[in-house]
Amino acid sequence: MENAFIEIQVPGQKFVKGVPFPAVVSPSASAVPLTDSVKTNEPFLQSLLLRSGAVLFRDFSLSTASHFNDVVEAFGYDELPYVGGAAPRTNVVGRVFTANESPPDQKIPFHHEMAQVPEFPSKLFFFCEVEPGSGGETPIVLSHVVYERMKDKYPEFVERLEKHGLLYTRVLGEDDNPSSPIGRGWKSTFLTTDKTIAQQRAAKLGMKLEWLEDGVKTVMGPIPGVKYDERRQRKIWFNSMVAAYTGWKDERNDPVKAVTFGDGEPLPPDTVYDCLQILEEESVAIPWQKGDILLIDNWAVLHSRRSFDPPRRVLASLVK
Repeated sequence: MENAFIEIQVPGQKFVKGVPFPAVVSPSASAVPLTDSVKTNEPFLQSLLLRSGAVLFRDFSLSTASHFNDVVEAFGYDELPYVGGAAPRTNVVGRVFTANESPPDQKIPFHHEMAQVPEFPSKLFFFCEVEPGSGGETPIVLSHVVYERMKDKYPEFVERLEKHGLLYTRVLGEDDNPSSPIGRGWKSTFLTTDKTIAQQRAAKLGMKLEWLEDGVKTVMGPIPGVKYDERRQRKIWFNSMVAAYTGWKDERNDPVKAVTFGDGEPLPPDTVYDCLQILEEESVAIPWQKGDILLIDNWAVLHSRRSFDPPRRVLASLVK
């Protein structure tokens, strides 16, 4: 064990084949600032992330968005601009954004970050600046476990998913709609007010645009619903199927039409809802404490958000 960190256990943590999920580290007695510890213990942290898929940093003296930004930068990952994502979010400082700003009473279903576009972050960080009044956990689940359970129970569905992939359809307004969980307007989705530039950026993602009177219909895919994690040598359930089918709902969007098989055929509702059940069963939801940082390997882990009583402020940063 490296001397800057000690691995601890917390209530709600799981052990999957003897491996803690997530791994939880806190400062050792001789602790130096977390930014320094990250730089000097990077190989240890990388091996922990590879093994567990997620690492929770707890009991470090972090209280502000700037502290969090310093820690993210200490890891040395390249920044990933948030182009093509669905969630309404605002830049706070440096590389730090608000997490999804949708209303507190709404759950955000399980997903890999930006799984519906070809360029997605390899890792993401969350930081608890203000802990929730109640609820508001960020449940996480190991993607390969979900894949194995789905393949075991629905082999034909999974075979079809692997063959055809998924098609994601979303209608965007002009500007952001903070009352919707997918309320990001096209201007902030493509980081431009120019339709021609939006068109070019969509094309780069492989996304088709169909302009409407008061917005734009986006069609993404077919895009794989299952990927192969080279580093861990296993298949993963890498998609936003359940999130889109159960959560992409607002005045412009019907979730059932939001995601289909890549050949346009509708998904069987019972299978989608059973997948949601599997995600819930396999997930871990550790309550946030102020100052917590959760580092997630987006190749290994899906995440979600439970509804909550305010206040709650969780910040995020995405890296290549």
